Amino acid sequence: MIPFINIRAQREAYKSEFLQAEQEVLDSGCYIGGPIVQAFETELAALTGAKHAVTCGSGTDAITIALLALGVKPGDEVIVPDFTFIAPAECVMRLGGIPKFADIDVETLQISPESIEAQIGPMTRGIIAVNLFGQCPDYKKIKEIASAHGLWLIEDSAQAFGATQNGQSACTFGDISITSFYPAKPLGCYGDGGALFTHNDELAQKIRLIANHGSSTRYVHEICGMNSRLDAIQAAVLRVKLRHLDEELKKRHENARKYDEFFANYNAGIRAPAGAKIVPQKMADGNTSTYAQYTVLAEKRSSFIEALKSAEIPHCIHYPAPLHEQPCFKMFAQGSENNNAIKACKKAVSLPMCAFTDVEGIVEMLKKV
Repeated sequence: MIPFINIRAQREAYKSEFLQAEQEVLDSGCYIGGPIVQAFETELAALTGAKHAVTCGSGTDAITIALLALGVKPGDEVIVPDFTFIAPAECVMRLGGIPKFADIDVETLQISPESIEAQIGPMTRGIIAVNLFGQCPDYKKIKEIASAHGLWLIEDSAQAFGATQNGQSACTFGDISITSFYPAKPLGCYGDGGALFTHNDELAQKIRLIANHGSSTRYVHEICGMNSRLDAIQAAVLRVKLRHLDEELKKRHENARKYDEFFANYNAGIRAPAGAKIVPQKMADGNTSTYAQYTVLAEKRSSFIEALKSAEIPHCIHYPAPLHEQPCFKMFAQGSENNNAIKACKKAVSLPMCAFTDVEGIVEMLKKV
């Protein structure tokens, strides 16, 4: 069976580097924090151009820490995309906030600036924009809206570390930006991990305090924080992968190009019956993508999935329902007007994608279905 993400092949490709890096940590006796984590944070900041990079226990922790640093209180409303993973809305709700669900652009699948503006009310405090499937939404418009209404902005770049918009790196668009190092991400560790980025010195200090039990001096707790720290061995693994990220992103781009070419021919009538187009997520002008997923919108999704199954090609549905339809959010009774998010949930299918995916082989198998 073709792996959806070929983590084992990546491990084999850099195995000697991984073994050396892991052994150095094990021999050091320093397993949480320490020089390896500090070096990784320095490298993250240098690559993105952010003034501060602070690692933590997961991408979800990173969102929670960002919300705490920005002072979210019970009853505060925070605008989030309706079409994305649950984490942004979940973290808002966990702190007593109210997620307000914005619709998406029908082609790029990114959060819609117009829908953001329509959700703003007297209790709105901020916006969480998600760089979905590896590319950025329209941050110029989103930041203009945030500024005009006095709102803060969190950039959720869990799927897009290494992406750019008009030459600016992802993880630098928000008052606080976050990413995830979950193993399936383009830059993933061997467990959970995450990081936060900011240009603001005061926010960086708050982030570090919150992530370490509210403490900058041992056993002195300035605020009530949480325990969210990156293990040194995960930092060591990530430093190895970071050295190869640029070449892996190039391979992801080339794999996406091969998929694009196949579906362009498919939609031209070579393979597609009438009304059964399969349209890849549109790349917005000025964007580069990490292609965390290669996601298409299939007019007849069930038929397409059957074709994938018959060819033994794995797939995922990102995402099967808009967030406003999730049982845990139904109490908020809003979001049903988000037609683009609803449509995307009925059509979206993600295909195997990573630097080690044999897309040529997959395409050849699809041609035979």
